[in-house]
Amino acid sequence: MTQQVIGFHYTLKDNEGNEIDSSIGGTPLLFLEGSGQIIPGLESQIAGLSVGDKKSVEVKAAAGYGEIIEDLKITVQKTQFPEGQEVKVGDQFQVNEEANAPIFTVISIEEENVHIDGNHPMAGKDLTFDVEITEKREATADELSHGHAHGEGGHNH
Repeated sequence: MTQQVIGFHYTLKDNEGNEIDSSIGGTPLLFLEGSGQIIPGLESQIAGLSVGDKKSVEVKAAAGYGEIIEDLKITVQKTQFPEGQEVKVGDQFQVNEEANAPIFTVISIEEENVHIDGNHPMAGKDLTFDVEITEKREATADELSHGHAHGEGGHNH
């Protein structure tokens, strides 16, 4: 079976119905099937759709950005940050340069204690995607060798 490139527009909502993100009015999102470019719970639901199809897809946290991992919520001392660096809530950083190392976000600061969270901001959340398939085609040799879809005009990264 050949790998497909699928393009789609989406509107993402949380389980309270609040819009989080949308591609409407912009360029559709393109992805290479099986490449891990989109969350598994969404990919499995739209892979069988055809161009023009619209669907509301509910993705449980476990099939989306994962459940919250409490061990990724830790407290460190301000002294563990580079000297002279002002640390503020919302700052994000990686502890090391490994490709899959979590990105930590500063969630609160209490005197010398800095509380950080390495969970994805969408972890633990059930999500709803309203999708419309805009494109579906066989992946090119370049896309297969690079492991991702190329947009209009080809290779642009």
